[in-house]
Amino acid sequence: MIATAQLSRRSRLVDAANASLRTAWGVRAIPVSELDAASMLDRLSAKTGLHDFGDPWFRKPLDRLVTALREEARLNPLGLFAAEGQLHKVLKDRLFMQAILDKHPEIARRSLARPVIVVGPMRSGTTRLHRLLAADARFAYMRSFETINPVPSPRFEPGSADRRWIVARLAMGAVHAFNPSTAVIHPSGPFEPEEELGLLVRSLWGMKHEAQWHVPSYGRWAEAQDATPAYRTMAMLLRLIGWARGEDDTRPWVLKTPQHMLDLPALLEVFPDARIVFTHREPRSVVGSSCSLVWNQMIIHSDSVDPAEVGREWLRKTELQIARMREARKTIPAHRRIDVHYDDMERDWQRVMRDIYRFLDMDIAPSLPAMSAYMARSDRSLKRRAHRYSLEAFGLDPNEVSERFECYRSAFDLAGPGRAPRTREIGAKPSPQPVKLKEWDRRKPARLATGRR
Repeated sequence: MIATAQLSRRSRLVDAANASLRTAWGVRAIPVSELDAASMLDRLSAKTGLHDFGDPWFRKPLDRLVTALREEARLNPLGLFAAEGQLHKVLKDRLFMQAILDKHPEIARRSLARPVIVVGPMRSGTTRLHRLLAADARFAYMRSFETINPVPSPRFEPGSADRRWIVARLAMGAVHAFNPSTAVIHPSGPFEPEEELGLLVRSLWGMKHEAQWHVPSYGRWAEAQDATPAYRTMAMLLRLIGWARGEDDTRPWVLKTPQHMLDLPALLEVFPDARIVFTHREPRSVVGSSCSLVWNQMIIHSDSVDPAEVGREWLRKTELQIARMREARKTIPAHRRIDVHYDDMERDWQRVMRDIYRFLDMDIAPSLPAMSAYMARSDRSLKRRAHRYSLEAFGLDPNEVSERFECYRSAFDLAGPGRAPRTREIGAKPSPQPVKLKEWDRRKPARLATGRR
C-alpha cells in the first residue's frame, strides 16, 4: 500500500501555469508546443543563420527522447511547454558551441589532464564530496550557471561581460517556486559547485531526462548505447568553459555526476588518466532518496505520476548503476581509485578527506578552512530543512530492497561502523603503491565553496 501522506505536493503555481497555458493556446496567443525535432532544428538554423550542430550522433538520442515525450511522458501543458523550451535551448547551445569552436580552434587544444572524478549512485553523498573538493583552489570545477547555460554567445570573448548567471538564477528560482521541495533535496545557487550532467544533456544524453519525465523507452534505449560521443562533447564543453573564464588549463577538474555509474567505459575512454573517488551508501537510503528526487521533479511536468511506478523504476535503475560500476571498475588500476562511505563522511568528514588527499598525494592543509566553512553552512541548512523520504511511499518493502542489494552491501562493508576508505573491494588483490602525482601550486588564493571568485 502506498503511503500517500508521505509524498510531497507541488506548488499551486503549477496548476495556475497549466490553466494559463491552456488559455493562451486556446486563443492562439502563443503557438502550441508540438515537440517536433526536425522542425526545431530548422527553426533554429533559420533564426540564427547557423547550421552546424556538431557531431550528428546527437540526433539518435534526440529522436528517441522526443518520441518518448510525445508517447509516454503524459505531459501537462507546463511540462510540454518546458520540454520544448529545454530542447530548444540544448540545440541552440550546440549551434553556438560549434560556432565558437570554429572561430577559436585553440579551445580544442586545452588540457583536461588528470581530473578527479566522484562516482556514485544518486543520493550517495556525491554532491557533498564534490563541493568539499571544489573548496580547494587547486581544482577547477563547474558552477551551477555553467551547467544550466554552458555556452555563451558566439560573439563572446574572454573578459567580456557574461550575464549567463542571471538567466540561470531565474531558471533555478522558477523550479524552486513550482516545487519548493527541490531546493531542500538539492540546494544550490548560480555560483555553487555543480555536476556536469548538464553538459551531457547537450548531447540529449543522461538520466536527467528519466528523472524529470516518464520516458522509459528512451531510458532502455540509452542503456544499450555507447555513450562515448556524449562524453567527447562533454569534454569539449569543459574546454570551452575554461576558455570562457579566461583561466589557464593547469588545474585539474573535479567532476561528478551519478550518470558516470552507467557510463564508466565511456568516461575512462575520454579521461584515461582520471582518478576516481567512488562513493557508497546504504542502498535503502539511496533508493528512497532517489525516488523522492524523481517524484518531486516529475510532478511538475505531469499530472499522472504513479509513485509505485517511480519506485519500481528507480529500484531497477539503482541496481543497474551498481552492477555496471562494479563491472567497469575492474579495469581501473587500484592506485587510481578509492572508496568512500557515506556514513564515514557523516561521522568524521575530515578524516575521510585526509585519506582522499593522501590518495591524491596532495596536502589537505591549504583547503581545510574553506572546506570547514562549506560544511558549517551545509549543517545549518540541514537543520533548517531536512530531506525526508521513505521507501513505503513508493510501494517498496525495505527488507526486499536490502535483500536485492545484499551482495553490494557485503562487498563494500556498508553495514559495518568505523571503516576507513579503501582503494579496493573486499576480497580483491592488494593494491600496488600509488604513483606519485604532482601537487598543484599552493600559491593560488583560496576561495569559499560558494564558487565566487
